[in-house]
Amino acid sequence: MIRRKKRGGRDAGTPLGLFRLMKVRLKVWRQEGPNKPGRFETYETPELNPNMSFLEMLDAVNEELIRQGKEPIAFAHDCREGICGTCGITINGQPHGPGKGSATCQIYMRKFRDGETITLEPFRAKAFPVIKDLIVDRSALDRIILRGGFISVRAGSAPDANTIPIPKRTADLAMEAAQCIGCGACAAACPNASAMLFVGAKASHLGLLPQGQPERFSRAAAMAEQMEEEGFGACRAYGACEEACPKEIKLEVISRLNRDFTLALLKGEL
Repeated sequence: MIRRKKRGGRDAGTPLGLFRLMKVRLKVWRQEGPNKPGRFETYETPELNPNMSFLEMLDAVNEELIRQGKEPIAFAHDCREGICGTCGITINGQPHGPGKGSATCQIYMRKFRDGETITLEPFRAKAFPVIKDLIVDRSALDRIILRGGFISVRAGSAPDANTIPIPKRTADLAMEAAQCIGCGACAAACPNASAMLFVGAKASHLGLLPQGQPERFSRAAAMAEQMEEEGFGACRAYGACEEACPKEIKLEVISRLNRDFTLALLKGEL
């Protein structure tokens, strides 16, 4: 079957399902270690299928660098399904790259133009020191979780927990907040490098449910205090965090966190 030329790279006379190959130029931040100076280096990619994911493109570039005896580009990845929160690259100044509701691993090369120059940087935040190239240390988020991202009551197995009636609206809000994968894009996108969207999501999904009520206010206070200790900035409600979040978590979790923090102050739980 033959299809005429259409937007998206198909040529007249090209069999349906086959696409014109593309190439892009990468301007990549290279840094050997946390205390080493960094710099941008430019690379030409091999020919790419536009249906390749962004990380598959980096794999292809690294294979070529290795063949040339050069150091491959270090970047973080794991599940490559937008679930684990391991990946995270600032692409053309945007954490996770173009598009909404997508992690870096869910970005495809068809979102870019043939011959385009793409700038790659690590997530930029004081609390995210660079480990190497595009990899940053996001253990600050883990330490925030350790301060309060848990419940101490025994909820039992799933059937035991399900015996507690919960309004659907409340359950839906908790599940929406629980979608947070802890990637850190919210802090990287925020002009103040605030992690309030992350903290708000983690506090909300526990504090909204009955099992999380005993520690609801102390949890909000402890996690917010740890966020400040880690060097994250203050929230000014710019909304950049919501735009960058791959799970599209809403700013309302920040409002809920602020309310619970205030109540913790009034209750003397700070």
